[in-house]
Amino acid sequence: MSAPLLKVTGLTKAFGGLVAVDKLGFEVAPGEVIGLVGPNGSGKTTAMNLISGALRADRGSIRLGDAELVGLRPDRIVRHGVARTFQLVRVLGSLSCADNVAAGLAFHPGGAFGAGARERIDALLARVGLGGREALPAGELTYIDQKRLELARALALAPRLLLLDEWLAGLNPTELREGIALIRSLRDEGLTMILVEHVMEAVHALCNRCVVMNAGVLLADGPTAEVLRNPEVVRAYLGEDVETDDLPPPHLPTGEAPTQLNLDAGGQHA
Repeated sequence: MSAPLLKVTGLTKAFGGLVAVDKLGFEVAPGEVIGLVGPNGSGKTTAMNLISGALRADRGSIRLGDAELVGLRPDRIVRHGVARTFQLVRVLGSLSCADNVAAGLAFHPGGAFGAGARERIDALLARVGLGGREALPAGELTYIDQKRLELARALALAPRLLLLDEWLAGLNPTELREGIALIRSLRDEGLTMILVEHVMEAVHALCNRCVVMNAGVLLADGPTAEVLRNPEVVRAYLGEDVETDDLPPPHLPTGEAPTQLNLDAGGQHA
């Protein structure tokens, strides 16, 4: 069995009296795609922020290969091979699509400039389905295309580990299928990824394994289908006792809206 690419141990972060992440621990193998899931407010995005360096851990360890990431600035973590997208899309709206990707290339190990950079930019935009729109201002893109652009910028960093924070949220059924296909193609190329996601159709389609958080702590870790039907996981999502046989199937018929589970409405489906 190969050594883990990412190893998180005892990871803890508190905001005043609120412990958002409490002694979290899990591993990710090279080439693995895992789902980091749980109810809203369970600490998933905080965990992603800790891994990427946007927040500094109070305690614990985050190792990427042989490198300890806790305490490093985000730009140093990027250079170790961690890239991410955000729950709320963050593109540079006044700049062209090409310039947005160029901003990512600036942090690529060794850098990329001149004609070589231009070829790389064109290839990355084509890779995410934005070929031919290099000169278009990012602010004029649709929501899904801004998500594609943010992904292209992350891929420009040539990451060893890609963090996707609800990248598939807010898409209609057609966009969702296209988005799943794009992430699946990255998985098939061997890219290691952590997906924070509420869209269960995507989690089942892309993740062989899920790490479930609730109230900042690790609730479950194991094969996706098994974990998402675990009564404790169901109870955390729905806030009530539910027979797992009554849950919807993991894959929906073509054209139906994706399944999302959260606690926005007092424990109801959203």
